[in-house]
Amino acid sequence: MRREDGPTPARAVLQALFVTFLWSTSWVLIKIGLADLPALTFAGLRYSLAFLFMLPLVVRSAPRRDALRALPRRAWRGLIVLGVVYIALTMGAQYVSLAYLPAATITLLLNFTTVIVALLSGAILSERPTRLQWLGIGVFLAGVLVYFYPPDFPTDQTVGFIAVAVCVAANALSAILGRRVNRRGDIDPFSVTLVSIGTGGLILLVAGVATSGLPHLSLQHALIVLWLAAVNTAFAFTLWNHTLRTLSATESSVINNTMLIQISLLAWVFLGEALTAQALAGIALAIPGTLLVQLARRKEPQRNTGGAALAAVRAAPGDD
Repeated sequence: MRREDGPTPARAVLQALFVTFLWSTSWVLIKIGLADLPALTFAGLRYSLAFLFMLPLVVRSAPRRDALRALPRRAWRGLIVLGVVYIALTMGAQYVSLAYLPAATITLLLNFTTVIVALLSGAILSERPTRLQWLGIGVFLAGVLVYFYPPDFPTDQTVGFIAVAVCVAANALSAILGRRVNRRGDIDPFSVTLVSIGTGGLILLVAGVATSGLPHLSLQHALIVLWLAAVNTAFAFTLWNHTLRTLSATESSVINNTMLIQISLLAWVFLGEALTAQALAGIALAIPGTLLVQLARRKEPQRNTGGAALAAVRAAPGDD
C-alpha cells in the first residue's frame, strides 16, 4: 500500500535504484580522489559540505526547525553518538580502506554488516535470527570463502583490511543504534541525517587536517568533493528518505543489495579492477546470502518515521 504523501510504488523503486546508482558511483570518485587527497580530510570535506548544503533546508522550514528544537537532550546525545560511529568511524574507515584495497573487495566485506547485525540483534535487541537467516549467513560466508580462496593477503594491504574490519564493526553498531531510533519513532529522518552528518563530518575534517594538513585542491578534486557532497550525499539522502514513504524497510534493503553488483561493474569499467570467474562466483553466492538474512526477518510493526530514520542511517554498504 502507498504511504501518505509518498511516490507511487513503481516510481519509488526507480528513485531508490537511482539513489543506489549515485552511491555506487561514489566509490569510483573516491578512488580517483584518493590518488592525491588524504583519506580523512577527503571524507571530512565531503560530509561537512553536505551538512552545509542541507542546513538551508532547516532554515527555510519551520517544521524542521521546530523538530530540532523539540529534541530532548537524550535524543541529541544519541544522534551525536550515531554521527561519531556511523560517519566518523564507518565512513572514515571506508575511505582509508579504499586507499589500499579494490572497491569490489571492500563492498563484499562490508556486507558482513548484515550478518553481524543479525547476530548482535539477538543479544542486544532480543531479536534472534531465524532458521532462514542462519541459512543466509552460511551462504554468505561460503561466498566470501570462494571469493578469497586461497587466502593470499599482501602485506601492503594489511592497513586496508584493518580499516575494513573497523568499518564493518562500526557500521554494524550504527545499525543497532539506528534500530533503537526505529523502535522509538520520535525523531524524523531529516534530523537524524543532518545531526549525524554534521557531527561526523566535523570530526573527520579536524582529524584529517590535524594529521595531514590542508590539501591543495585541484579543479578536479574540488568538483569531485562538491559532487559527492551536494549530489551523492545531500540530494541522494533527501530522495532516499522520500522513497521510504512508500517502500518498506525490506524492499529498501533488497534495492540496497544491488550496490554490490553496481560497484563491481563500475570499478571494472572505470578503475580497471577486473574480477575473475572465481570472484564473480563468490559474489553470486554472497548476494542471495545477504538477501536471505534480510528477507527472513520476523514480521513486525514498523513506524514510518523510525523506519525512515533507520534506513537513512543504514542507507548503503558503506556509503551515503
